[in-house]
Amino acid sequence: MDVADTVLTTRRSTRQIHVGPVAVGGGAPITVQSMTTTKTADVEGTLTQIYDLAAAGADLVRCTCNEGPAAEGLAQIVPRSPVPIIADIHFHVEMALAALDAGVQGLRLNPGNLRKEHEIKLVAQEAKDRSVPIRIGVNAGSLHPDIYERFGGATPEALVESARLELAYFADVGFDDVKISVKASSVPLMIAAYRLASATFEHPLHLGVTEAGPPPAGLLKGTAGIATLLAEGIGDTIRYSLTADPVEEARAGRQLLEALGLRERKDLDLIACPSCGRAEVDVIAVATAAQAALEGRGLPIQVAVMGCVVNGPGEARHADLGIAAGKKKGHLFIKGKIVRVVPEDQMVAALVEEAERLVADGIEARLAAADESAEAEAAADRAELLDEKGLDANHSSTRIAKIRSRLEG
Repeated sequence: MDVADTVLTTRRSTRQIHVGPVAVGGGAPITVQSMTTTKTADVEGTLTQIYDLAAAGADLVRCTCNEGPAAEGLAQIVPRSPVPIIADIHFHVEMALAALDAGVQGLRLNPGNLRKEHEIKLVAQEAKDRSVPIRIGVNAGSLHPDIYERFGGATPEALVESARLELAYFADVGFDDVKISVKASSVPLMIAAYRLASATFEHPLHLGVTEAGPPPAGLLKGTAGIATLLAEGIGDTIRYSLTADPVEEARAGRQLLEALGLRERKDLDLIACPSCGRAEVDVIAVATAAQAALEGRGLPIQVAVMGCVVNGPGEARHADLGIAAGKKKGHLFIKGKIVRVVPEDQMVAALVEEAERLVADGIEARLAAADESAEAEAAADRAELLDEKGLDANHSSTRIAKIRSRLEG
């Protein structure tokens, strides 16, 4: 059984919708979304960003449709996009209808901004006729004033009520091809709202902490909210809302799903030790160089950079590939087994070379090709380092004795 299956709460069962060919909910893989920051009327610029987002892991991309030229741009973008396009609509019903005419595969409506019942039903009917799903995008910062007043603010109950009313309008025209979001910039409010939405609706949920801000704080807030809910089995599609290049949003979303075991690994997962008194190299510099050299090569493996040959290979034996530094050398290991010893200045290059061979040939083949003398050389290096620095390189035993003496005295 996968470890994720034993740790994460069983995923909530929802209805399934399709945004173009991409399934959302109903047991489909959790999808990653982002939004372009270009002017949608700039067709070539927007398409360039969409391709960058898709390469970074986005399954769906949203584009604003706030004016006529944007709708016209969508008509040219949709057939050339590598992923389904969702039109973002706020105030103008004619923009929603124009986006549908442009051929978009999804709409996002904000019920706090598009408020007239007959207009909402008109869009739902037109979307139904074209089999285009709609996301009801509730936002704590733009609740309908009546709901805000009735609930005394942007409470979880207020956010869910806003979505419920919109669903009722959709139901009047027989439209239920819907997903729902109840976003807030407050992480605790966002979590509470989605928990309530999960208990209230059968529809798939789109997770996000809105207006999270620039990294690293924005990444932390987004992860705190999204990961908490995913671990509880809540959520069918996600978006990080960062004040940054949207490629960072797509990359973060994909990496989060991979880290939780909710999507198959697509690219590098680099782990590294925090360093200690035994470290013979600048672990931060080596790890940074390795990340830059390996990332983006489409190598779906876990790579470890360890600063110590004493414990490094053992502590990172679960990694597909790794290197442990010591005595001006790097001990290259696969699944904890030393396969080669290389000079310090060749460590990153050796990692890249072995990573590509590992993906191409497989783990067993690379273990079979190991340098027979590597393990013995590595053992000698470990022994020398232990002899030089001792088993207690950070003098923790002395510190513990001093602590006990103080407390007992």
